[in-house]
Amino acid sequence: MESFGWTILQTPIGPLLLAETERGLVNVRFHAHDAEYHAHRLAERLALRPVRGGLREATAQLSAYFAADLTAFALPLDWRLTSGFNERVLRLLLTRVGYGQVTGYGELARWTGDPGASRAVGTAMGANPLPVVVPCHRVVTATGDIGGFGGGLDAKRALLALEGVLPAPLF
Repeated sequence: MESFGWTILQTPIGPLLLAETERGLVNVRFHAHDAEYHAHRLAERLALRPVRGGLREATAQLSAYFAADLTAFALPLDWRLTSGFNERVLRLLLTRVGYGQVTGYGELARWTGDPGASRAVGTAMGANPLPVVVPCHRVVTATGDIGGFGGGLDAKRALLALEGVLPAPLF
């Protein structure tokens, strides 16, 4: 049986579970306090054996990002945990919205060719298996509110502040 590597990365927004297959980074999970449990659940979804360790390049790049020393990731990605419309939206987001930029759910929907799909775009953001690397934190509402975020609104604010979109919190 093939395996995948996983590790925990301590970050300013809390511990992240990182998982990588031979194809590339496959999952980034927030609030990785029960990592063993989540690694085994991921193993069931992927039909792969979990092996703790590895991910040197992913941890190095994410650490550099959180230290404000990296503005674009150069990691191979394994997209197998998403498909169809969700995958298309996430790939568009990854290629069109850079560090320090934001876009709206409606704009992403227009890029897909379906301008009425704002809610579906929101669903795709919520189902993003690679948050931070595929920057769903850069998607905001039409009114400029920060919207929702799977990692929590404090984490989204922190990521947007790191990228200079929002002022850094005072406390």
